[in-house]
Parts: sequence; C-alpha cells; structure tokens
Amino acid sequence: MGLGREGKKEHHHIFAKKQKKQKQKKKKKVRVGFVKTVIEKKYVLVTGGVVSGLGKGVTASSIGLLLKACGLRVTSIKIDPYLNTDAGTMSPFEHGEVFVLDDGGEVDLDLGNYERFLDIKLTRDNNITTGKIYQSVLEKERRGDYLGKTVQVVPHITDAIQEWIERVASIPVDGKEGPADVCVIELGGTIGDIESMPFIEALGQFSYHVGPGNFCLIHVSLVPVLNVVGEQKTKPTQHSVRGLRGLGLTPNILACRSTKALEDNVKAKLSQFCHVAAENILTLYDVPNIWHIPLLLRDQKAHEAILKGLNLLGVAREPDLQEWTARTRVYDILHEPVRIAMVGKYTGLSDSYLSVLKALLHASVACRRKLVVEWVAAGDLEDVTATEAPDVYKNAWDLLKGSDGVLVPGGFGDRGVQGKILAAKYARENKVPFLGICLGMQIAVIEFARSALGLHDANSTEFDPETSHPCVIFMPEGSKTYMGGTMRLGSRRTYFKVPNCKSAKLYSNASFVDERHRHRYEVNPNMVPQFENAGLSFVGRDETGRRMEIIELPSHPYFVGTQFHPEFKSRPGKPSALFLGLIAAASGQLDAVLQNYGNESKLLPNGISNGKPSVKTYQNGNAIKSSNGSLNGVYSNGNGVHH
Repeated sequence: MGLGREGKKEHHHIFAKKQKKQKQKKKKKVRVGFVKTVIEKKYVLVTGGVVSGLGKGVTASSIGLLLKACGLRVTSIKIDPYLNTDAGTMSPFEHGEVFVLDDGGEVDLDLGNYERFLDIKLTRDNNITTGKIYQSVLEKERRGDYLGKTVQVVPHITDAIQEWIERVASIPVDGKEGPADVCVIELGGTIGDIESMPFIEALGQFSYHVGPGNFCLIHVSLVPVLNVVGEQKTKPTQHSVRGLRGLGLTPNILACRSTKALEDNVKAKLSQFCHVAAENILTLYDVPNIWHIPLLLRDQKAHEAILKGLNLLGVAREPDLQEWTARTRVYDILHEPVRIAMVGKYTGLSDSYLSVLKALLHASVACRRKLVVEWVAAGDLEDVTATEAPDVYKNAWDLLKGSDGVLVPGGFGDRGVQGKILAAKYARENKVPFLGICLGMQIAVIEFARSALGLHDANSTEFDPETSHPCVIFMPEGSKTYMGGTMRLGSRRTYFKVPNCKSAKLYSNASFVDERHRHRYEVNPNMVPQFENAGLSFVGRDETGRRMEIIELPSHPYFVGTQFHPEFKSRPGKPSALFLGLIAAASGQLDAVLQNYGNESKLLPNGISNGKPSVKTYQNGNAIKSSNGSLNGVYSNGNGVHH
C-alpha cells in the first residue's frame, strides 16, 4: 500500500528533519583566538606504504602537535588490524612495550607517543583492534540486534568501525568540555595487508560519509636511495599510492621518508604519477632527534596543506612552536653525559622500554645532561654467565660499574631475575642512585630480605611458589586462568605515609599522587614490619595502607622503588618526579632539586605541580618552559636516546 501524495510529503519532511538534526549534531561551537566559529568534526587519516616501521606514529603525533599549535583541539585514534583484543598479552619482543592508560587500557605504544606529544589523556577506546570490532559485532549478533540478517564484513563490520571512530572522536581528552576539533587517525600496518582490508573499506566509506572538506588523507611512504646509483627512487611510492587508490582512498598529502630532502625533479615525478600537488609532497628526512619533525613539517607548510584540505584556513592561526623550538635547541646542544644502566631482559629491542627511555630523556633535558643508556642484559650479570661466557659477564659488570645510576624496569617471568637482584645489591651497597619500577621494586625488596634480614631463600611466589619467606605474593583479586586484562591496571592513588621522604619532596610535598599500575604481584604486607625495623621504609601506600606503593632507603643517597609505572605520565615539559630524582642524583643535582621542589606548592593528583607545565632546571639558574614531544628511534640513530 502506497503512502499517497500527502503521506509522501510527510515522510519526506520527517526524513529531511532527521538529516538536519544529524548535521546539527555534527557541528559544534569553538573559540579559536577571539573568533567564535562553527567547526564541523574534521578527520586526518595517516596510512603507511612500502614497508612497516616508517614512523607513522611519530608523523601522526607531529601532525597533531602542529594542528594544536594552530589553536585547534586535537584527539587521536590508533587502528591496529591484529586480532588481539588489546596489546596486554603480547610480548614486548613482538610488538614493543604495552602502554597503560588512566582507565587501565593496555594499548599500542603509539598511544604513548600521542599522549606525550599532545599532553592529553586517552582512553582504551582510542585504540581500535580487529579483535575489539569483531567482539562487539558478535555480541550484537548474539543479542539479536541484527534482526535475523546475515552478518557480513560489509556492511556490519565496516559500519561498526565507522561508528566506533565517530563515537571516540567525540570523547574529550584534553581536560576541557566538548569534543575536539580534529581527530588524527593512524592506520597500523602497510597498505595491501590482508588484515587491514575491512578498515580500508570502512575508511573509504567514512571519507564519503563525512564529506569533502572534513577528511584529509596523509600517506607516509618510502623513497629509497640505491647506493650503487645514488638516485632517489619513486617507484615504490608510486605502487603504494596506486594500491591505495585501487582500494578507494585518494591521498591529499604524501609524506616521504628518505635519508635526504627530496630533489625537485623527484617531487615533480611523484606529483605527476601519484596525482598529488607538488606543494603537498613533504619530505621526512633523517634528523638528529625527532623533536625536529614538527618543525620540519611546519617549515614545509604542512599545516597549510592540511588546513586547506579541512577548510580551516580562515579559522586556525599560524602555528606557535616557540617553546618546542627552544626545547629542541637545548636538547641538541647537551654534551655532559649522565650514564644510566638499564638492567632488563628485553635489552635487544629498545621499543620494549620506550616510555622508560622517554621519561629518562625528559628528566635528563631538565637537568641539562645528555642521556647515555647502557643496556645491561640481566642474565649476563649472573654467575652462570661467568662460567659459560666470561667476556660477556665482565663486559656487563663493567657497564654496570661505569654507570652513574641504575634502573631496573618492570617485567614478567623469572628469566634474568637473579641478575636484577645482583644489580640492586650493587646499587644499594655502593650508594649508586637506583630506581626500581614494578618488578624492579619487588626485586629490591627480595634483595633486602636476603642481604639485610638474612633470609637467604626469600623470594616472590611468582618465581618460587614454595618459598618459606614469600616477600612478594599474588594479589587476592588476580586471576591465574585468564591473562588478558586481569591485573591491577590503570590510575590508582598512592598516599605518602612519611612526609619528609625524598619521593614526597620530589612530588612537591604532595599528600598523594595518582599513577598508573600494571601488576599481578605485590609486597607481602605481613613482612613489612620486619623490613621497616631493618631500615627499609615503605613511604607510599594505597588507601587501605596494606598495599605497598613506594619504598625508600633513608640511609642511601637515592634508592627508590615504585609498584606503579611513573614513566607513563612523564612529559617533556613535566618530567616524572621519580625519574627526575634518579637523573638529578646521578648527576649530583639532587639536593638542589629537592630544595626547589620542596618549596613549591602542593601537587595536583596527576603529579604535576598546580597543573602548570613549567619545570625548573638546576644549572646556571636556567629554566625551560613546557613543550610537548617525544622521541622515537625511527628518525634517529636507532636507539632513540643519544646521538
């Protein structure tokens, strides 16, 4: 039965009203400078071609920073096409470190880059994986939400991806009300990967759905130079763009990774074959450190190309990167080294400890020191290595003894534990500044029990379930059956129980701090009185007073262990308090730091003084103002630390 003329008119009127409402929902008012402007939600997609590991994450972060410097509010999404629900169960060897968010999300390390560059706090939903998408669609199917339809990749999976992006892009991440102006989306993997096909299809539909002027695609590709010829080769990028266009996406901007700046004739060739304007072809050539990348993009007018593609040229201002530039210059001229021994088991891959390296770097720049990380494989310090490979054993101990400070990061499993215990013992007995994080703190407690209390079989039940002196025990709420998402995760509050301790002073005499956690085991509270009687102080605890969070050795210049991971909230302008303490102690500046920080006003819960981004440095009375940034070995010499 038809609607009739009046019915049709009414139906058309209702549909038009619905569309108008949806469009109005999309728009929001924002104040940029002093002009009130209506900005529709804008999206920037960053894809990669030719090879993986080109630095899409750093590029996406730098673009976000550049847009933020133009006065826009920015959020970020990382798409990982793997089937894992999250990064929590993946080995650091496989995928680099697992970055932990405030809400307990275990996510890809690129989200750490976004947080550091943009000084924002993301949520677990800002990391989209194939596993999450399929899980949500299958849950809907089981509930009967699809009303008996055949559930398919197109349209159900692709629709779920688009809905997820739109929903997450509206979550404020910068502490202000209302959604951001621009959402930067990074698609993991390389164009052509089978696993990323549903995402490519969804993003092609999404670009059409949001309409022209609201979507800008930046394709990061490789322009290699063959040593024999010495010529920059464009063919890999041509093929990559052809593949992208064949999948329904057309790049607005090409960001070309190469050892040197692209020659004009190479740009002209790429423009001709890839159908991208020559002024929209950017070179991301090798630089001393990646704090230069946003400046590199600005100098090539990348912001103008992006703003033009998003119809924001009349709204945004010129990028203000003064503080960023000043910080980059300071970093470039540092020459007096501070050597930190990193004693861990994933030393073959620096990405395994990426946030720890960043936190060390932020603190080093604040103390005007050039960071040198000495990688020490924990197993190489053990007696068994002395027998099997004496040269390796000697080299490891030489590195440890030649360092100004020792850091034992977090980890899981019993490999290298004895070596870490020996490193903690060396630092404690020789008054070398020491910072133990998560497992590193537990190691320090075990070593103290064995050496100071004479409990030679003291151990963690993680390594020896039958130990007669369990210093570290499994948490009551943990699960031994399911590995994923069952740890104590995310931001938890730590209360200082000893007001005058070094940790409290470094946190500007705060009464509590909120830091991020990721652990299954904890210090046995029943043994705490024994430890404290022997001189080990548990200065920070949770709200119950039964969960140990921070240890200190008052008789030592700087011997600190934390159950939480302070590295996850470190920023270039706001170095983590305890990392700052380690670097300051290792470079002879701790007293000055404690004096300065002890006199400052109380900290806010995020561990940053009054929420202000400035940080004092303690040499020549200089101070560096805040900027946002990060470091990643892609654009440096491979270790991402010193050059």
